[in-house]
Amino acid sequence: MYAEPDPLAFDPTLALLDVAEAARRLRLGRTTTFALIASGELESVTVGRLRRVPAEAIGEYVAHLRESQNTRAAA
Repeated sequence: MYAEPDPLAFDPTLALLDVAEAARRLRLGRTTTFALIASGELESVTVGRLRRVPAEAIGEYVAHLRESQNTRAAA
């Protein structure tokens, strides 16, 4: 029996994510993800008229969150 691939599954080969994919990886809503992009907290690029988030920007954002929380906890 053949199982259809899950379209929401994590694909490590993607270099650029749409905002919905980035939100899903961060376990956040699209609106919150757009707000993070607008504030500059989450890196994004435009390709034509499309907004994309580089896959490595997800890890960088999480690392920044962890670092800022560790800094506040130590103070």
